[in-house]
Amino acid sequence: MNANELPSYLTPAPDSAWGDFVEQVDRVTPYLGEFTYLASTLKRPQRILIVDVPIRLDNGDLAHFEGYRIQHNTFRGPGKGGIRFHQDVTLSEVMALAGWMTIKNAAVGVPYGGSKGGVRVDPATLSEAELERLTRRYTSEIGILIGPDRDIPAPDVNTDERIMAWMMDTYSMNIGHSATGVVTGKPISIGGSLGRRAATGRGVYIVTAAAVEKLKLDMKKLRVIIQGMGNVGHSAARFFHEAGARVIAVQDVTGSVFNGDGIDVPRMNSTLRLGQTLRDCPGVEPIPNDQFWSLDCDIVVPAALERQITEDIARRIKARMVVEGANGPTTPAADDILRQRGILVLPDVLANAGGVTVSYFEWVQDFSSFFWTEAEINARLDRIMRDAFEAIWELSVGRKLPLRTAAFILACTRILQARHMRGLYP
Repeated sequence: MNANELPSYLTPAPDSAWGDFVEQVDRVTPYLGEFTYLASTLKRPQRILIVDVPIRLDNGDLAHFEGYRIQHNTFRGPGKGGIRFHQDVTLSEVMALAGWMTIKNAAVGVPYGGSKGGVRVDPATLSEAELERLTRRYTSEIGILIGPDRDIPAPDVNTDERIMAWMMDTYSMNIGHSATGVVTGKPISIGGSLGRRAATGRGVYIVTAAAVEKLKLDMKKLRVIIQGMGNVGHSAARFFHEAGARVIAVQDVTGSVFNGDGIDVPRMNSTLRLGQTLRDCPGVEPIPNDQFWSLDCDIVVPAALERQITEDIARRIKARMVVEGANGPTTPAADDILRQRGILVLPDVLANAGGVTVSYFEWVQDFSSFFWTEAEINARLDRIMRDAFEAIWELSVGRKLPLRTAAFILACTRILQARHMRGLYP
């Protein structure tokens, strides 16, 4: 292997999240000017940690799970990125998610690099005690990388405030003192931030509202469909509903439902909080999952997992815009089709950056031991998201580029300028 050849684990596989990220970097490289010579660093994560996570099950058996923590880039600050517990977690996926975190943080101007972590496990198969043991052992295994000034985890798919509390406590016990800033997305009682839980969904709404203003549309006349009813989709649906838009269809792992007059979002969210499914929500009609993507609407919000909008789906979408609440939900080939069809795409590295922005606020509050009101947090979030949107929109219009390309230009320039100024050591 020559000096510049990628090792096998970094070589992009077809139809993979890492392949999508590398292609996005390749597409933006010609626009990076004097920093083009550094672009290859974005295709090589700085640190990759793969750990064995052994735990004792409730029945006494020993079980092993594979875990990851990847620091993609820390040129602009400590690593930042979520932890996901999912049966389909892979090294390729976590590398891509870490890369998108690097771009996202730079795109909105948050002083972090990008990281991500995960454990290949279906948490629904574990008891609460087993889940706690898994979390604590995983935290101990990745403890050589994480820390309040090194790499700060947060919730992601199938992880929440409780998981973050266990992670913070484990790290604190291992170092001998409380370190609230080691994770964000914690419970309020141990240093969490007001507004964090809804922040990603709120950010999705903020940038959508900004785009609606640019396009001179009326939010109260728009129809929205949302894929995914996790934290992001749940919150986004609430904000769209409160603004007067009609959420006409929702899809999650249990199926798809529709109401052309608008779903009663508060009642839907209440039903889901009780542990029931979308089909149990009042006033909705079940529809086939395949029909969901072909619904006539104005805004599509993919807020589940990556690679959901494929070429086939992109050809069937009937909307003015796609707002990416999930990370990497649109493949590059599908992105091209949406652009050719005149459908505006608000990219993930901008649209779902509300969560990491308020995570930054939480981290700052933990260091200062001074906490802000929820109104202050929401106002700061609105300003940062709108400022980032304006900068990306201006570059997109001025150079006649897709918003994703504009976001990557701004972000990669900031990242590689930091690399250039810092130089190489030794």
